[in-house]
Amino acid sequence: MGYTFMVPEKILSGTGVIEELGPHIQGKGTKALIVTDAFMVKFGNAAKVENALKKADIPDVIYDGANSEPTDKIVDAGLKVYREEKCDFVVALGGGSPMDTAKAISFLSTQPEGTKINSFMHKTIDMKVPYLVAIPTTAGTGSEVTKNTIISDTENNVKMLLGGPSIIPKLAVVDPTFTMTAPAGVTAATGIDALCHAIEAYTSRKAQPLTDTFALSAIKKIHKNLPICYKDGKNVEARLAMSVAALEAGIAFNNASVTIVHGMSRPIGALFHIAHGVSNAVLLPACMEFAIEENTERFATIARTMGVADENTPAHEAAEAFVREVTRFCKEVGIPRVEDLLKKGGKTKEDFFAQLDKMADDALESGSPQNTMRIPTKEQIIEIYKKLF
Repeated sequence: MGYTFMVPEKILSGTGVIEELGPHIQGKGTKALIVTDAFMVKFGNAAKVENALKKADIPDVIYDGANSEPTDKIVDAGLKVYREEKCDFVVALGGGSPMDTAKAISFLSTQPEGTKINSFMHKTIDMKVPYLVAIPTTAGTGSEVTKNTIISDTENNVKMLLGGPSIIPKLAVVDPTFTMTAPAGVTAATGIDALCHAIEAYTSRKAQPLTDTFALSAIKKIHKNLPICYKDGKNVEARLAMSVAALEAGIAFNNASVTIVHGMSRPIGALFHIAHGVSNAVLLPACMEFAIEENTERFATIARTMGVADENTPAHEAAEAFVREVTRFCKEVGIPRVEDLLKKGGKTKEDFFAQLDKMADDALESGSPQNTMRIPTKEQIIEIYKKLF
């Protein structure tokens, strides 16, 4: 059996590497659209990118509308700026939302005006697109190295998972100094997102030897360093380790895919507007408890990687220790309860239960749960949703 393994053309990583951006983008375009959010502008991160572009004699325009979970409307607004300003390449700066938005703008810019992004559902996006640079400001999504973008279809109230080789950024710039401004809650949510990527990639039906290497390395780094970053956001060494771990996890799931957690997470985000990393985190223990049954050895290996089991621990005991550890770990980094998240958005447990049927259908429609070794039925997915309370 052969494997395909895809990564960006180039990865630039290390503390302060944004200063070295210029030579890597010479000749890639004549005017850049920087896709970011208002926070990045306010705290000076966008200015750092503009300065790097200026050194390369490349003008730019900023679109800072990617302030929330990306929607088709946010993408359309950014695409309008790209076209009106006559840009010819894209720089994504931020967490998953700006990067997903930038990816969508990049490939939609090649299409006739008026093309709806939902027309790319269930299609492989493979076309010549503008040069795309991705600069993550959180250690979590791994979007800087992946072939996917998640955009909400506001008309149908669905989070669309769109993908193809064209979406992979050509250049990933992983500079942990950009993550230093991330508050503790964002650090935790994005860090758990990266942990989910690594765990799901390692236990996916599509896992391969190269993805295993990246996934286990990411799990070990995240388990050690995320609590440090959560408690002390200025710890440069831990921030660098988390940035590398998120990159590794992104590479792993880009090639091995995600499984049940992400499949069940997207409907929660779409219907209740809960941040992606947080919805992953609240699902992780219950989903893992379900998944270990038919993939015990792999989950046992993760437990040993985390240091909560050793080579003498029977596989099933080790796998159960892993579930206990991810439960404890999420609490350590302050992941809220589902009830509190719903209440914050003006929703209740009853509102959540009223959507169980749709959420289960949407989870299965995404295809991600089917990558789990123990493939869940719709009824089993509904039961897992109920276990969150």
